[in-house]
Amino acid sequence: AGLDALPGEVTEASVCSILWDSFRLVQPDDVDKILGAVRATTCALDPCPSWLLKQASGGLVDWFVRIINASLEQGIFPSGLKQAVVRPVLKKASLDPANLSNYRPISNLPFLGKVLERVVASQLQGFLEDTDFLGQSQSGFRPGYSTETALVALVDDLRRELDRGSVTLLVLLDISAAFDTIDHGILLGRLSGMGLGGTVLQWLQSFLEGRSQLVKLGDTCSDPWPLTCGVPQGSILSPMLFNIYMKPLGEVIRSFGVRCHLYADDTQLYYSFPPNSKEAPRILDQCLAAVLAWMRANKLRLNPDKTEVLQVSRTSDRGIGWQPVLDGVALPLKAQVRSLGVLLDSALTLEAQVSAVAGRAFAQLKLVRQL
Repeated sequence: AGLDALPGEVTEASVCSILWDSFRLVQPDDVDKILGAVRATTCALDPCPSWLLKQASGGLVDWFVRIINASLEQGIFPSGLKQAVVRPVLKKASLDPANLSNYRPISNLPFLGKVLERVVASQLQGFLEDTDFLGQSQSGFRPGYSTETALVALVDDLRRELDRGSVTLLVLLDISAAFDTIDHGILLGRLSGMGLGGTVLQWLQSFLEGRSQLVKLGDTCSDPWPLTCGVPQGSILSPMLFNIYMKPLGEVIRSFGVRCHLYADDTQLYYSFPPNSKEAPRILDQCLAAVLAWMRANKLRLNPDKTEVLQVSRTSDRGIGWQPVLDGVALPLKAQVRSLGVLLDSALTLEAQVSAVAGRAFAQLKLVRQL
């Protein structure tokens, strides 16, 4: 039952040959490197501080090796490491702390669990690279695909179309609580469909299922609450699993001749067309309708009210005479949008971004002057 997925994906999983069915066991040197690289994060569930474990790693390496290899061989993620302590963090300091939707639920996880995750993440990353599974349009949490490369690719595409005299509509989709609504059955179907099996798939299923979390504010903790969906924010494996989950969305978008770039849950699609095109409204609206249908089928929720659209053209002050429609909501064209932290305007001048950076720099210089 845990491997149930969408009909098309079940078929794919059933015919795909198993390419990876067992983990490579770790050696003491491997664990030494991991303990040196993993951050000494604090979790209330740890029996002793993680910094102490890192400092005493020389005498604990063999203990770590036995636990990690037992988990990898048996395909089981230890149940004692599946609980998370959530400390709500404001998404931005300027937001209203009384509004609960302004908080990001970051999960603090046990240190040993993160060490184990890093072992699996390293081998999973190698598999993704060997099979070239993720596309060029997916960035984030993979080597060589950073925020900078994503922005360079996006802006380069937009500038090329601008030079050709085309009009481009950049749509920045807003997905509500994306990591928290991942369906485990669909995700496991994706993992099986890409060639995972044996103890590898069994371990990942064990990692996903049976999790719980509690919320801690100050010295007060809530009762633990079971989690039946989602991947924990703050986990090492979660972003990689999310990329795998989202891959088919890019294929849906590109099937309409619309380009896209995905960075974790930041999904940006852009469609270029001649200024007087009569087909553009139909194609883009059909694409957005297909994206909405895919999101619903995959238990994700699009938020039309927070989705933004930027028109990039030589005549940015002239409207195109129509607005894209998402779930019955006409999306207004913005004068500027924020893409992966960078402000973009209709003519791609980057003046707003330069002004914002300069303003922050001068604010810091004023503080230095007061010292």
